[in-house]
Amino acid sequence: MTDAECLLWRYLRNRALVTWKFRRQHPIGPYVADFVCLEAGVIVELDGGQHANSFTDATRTRYLQAYGYEVLRFWNHDVLLRRDDVLAAICHALDARTLTPTPLP
Repeated sequence: MTDAECLLWRYLRNRALVTWKFRRQHPIGPYVADFVCLEAGVIVELDGGQHANSFTDATRTRYLQAYGYEVLRFWNHDVLLRRDDVLAAICHALDARTLTPTPLP
């Protein structure tokens, strides 16, 4: 794992992020997700400079979205320098995916 992946994994493992269960390096079809919360259907991908304008990443994201996953992408340097912002964005995505509408009377 990269330094950014190691750092983020410390905050995602063992239900440390608001009790959400994450798996790392989890296979989904022909791809391996960096981190995935299967309960909420949220995938977190960390990208280095080699991913800039990557056609492969766009194809991968479309594939995962077609199977109902929300894919969050962060640059490695954002995880290292703006960790709290990245964690807040992940929490927001998890909350948004699990909100259920209030039934009308």
